[in-house]
Amino acid sequence: MLLTRLYYRCKRFVPWHIRLFLRQVHARRILKNCGDFWPIQESAGCKPPGWRGWPDGKKFAFVLTHDVEGHRGLDCVTQLADLEMQLGFRSSFNLIPEGEYTVPSTLRTWLTDRGFEVGVHDLHHDGRLYSSWKGFRRKAGVINNYLEEWNVVGFRSAFMLRNLDWIHELNIRYDASTFDTDPFEPQPRGVGTIYPFYVEGTNGREGYVELPYTLPQDSTLFLLLKERNGLRIWQEKLDWIAECGGMALVNVHPDYVAFGGKSHASSSYPVALYMEFLTWLKQKYAGEYWHPRPAEIAKFVHSTAVAEANRTNMYQPRKASLWASGGENYAES
Repeated sequence: MLLTRLYYRCKRFVPWHIRLFLRQVHARRILKNCGDFWPIQESAGCKPPGWRGWPDGKKFAFVLTHDVEGHRGLDCVTQLADLEMQLGFRSSFNLIPEGEYTVPSTLRTWLTDRGFEVGVHDLHHDGRLYSSWKGFRRKAGVINNYLEEWNVVGFRSAFMLRNLDWIHELNIRYDASTFDTDPFEPQPRGVGTIYPFYVEGTNGREGYVELPYTLPQDSTLFLLLKERNGLRIWQEKLDWIAECGGMALVNVHPDYVAFGGKSHASSSYPVALYMEFLTWLKQKYAGEYWHPRPAEIAKFVHSTAVAEANRTNMYQPRKASLWASGGENYAES
């Protein structure tokens, strides 16, 4: 974690294209050694104890989320939402309260009026949220104010940095800062499951639901790895998740999506790839998947966990300490 902290202290002084190049070199090295657990970790498909399935007997769940990192992403939010609506999908847009842009209340209203969800994405998006316990508690108070002001219940940290014990300080229904397997992240250890799970509360605080993303991030596929078969990787991973009956949750960044056929190979990819994926899913799995927004799936998991615990005492919520830092490579866990 020391190197991670040093990186985020220095990154603002290094041009973006140099940072991306260094990350690409590092990612290629990782890719040579992760074929056994990325993009599919077979053990992650095991159903959790007490699992009773999805609502209405659906085969699997499909959840769309977006992290809006900068001005360009903010400007593309409504375009991306419009395209999703045309195909009958709804998603959650995670917005940074005190980042490089100001979040317009009119945008939040525009999204929620159309059936989309809004979440809080870190505080400053500077990679320093978890630098110290004292600093986190102070920032948590500010984040809680935004959660209340925006009337939202979901959170995702920047760069998927996390400490699931500390997140209990946030007044949230769900967190989405983890993944089943992703060796390319700063904290590369995954939670090892393609199912959402309930993290029990501590010190009198209520627990929350953890929603790991289970499809590779668009930035990883198309920018970091420059994967020409990125769409096929999404499709094959989703086929496997559907077979297991898990949750397919993807994180797409409006900042890196190119509209109107204009894209720059190093910083964006055509929106047509994303739309082709959604169209393929809708056609192949028509009527087979449940498509909730994150808050809906969190409500379902929480109510199911409580009901199962009261019914049989079989359900065992996970302790956050099991996944608190995730500093080790999941391949080694």
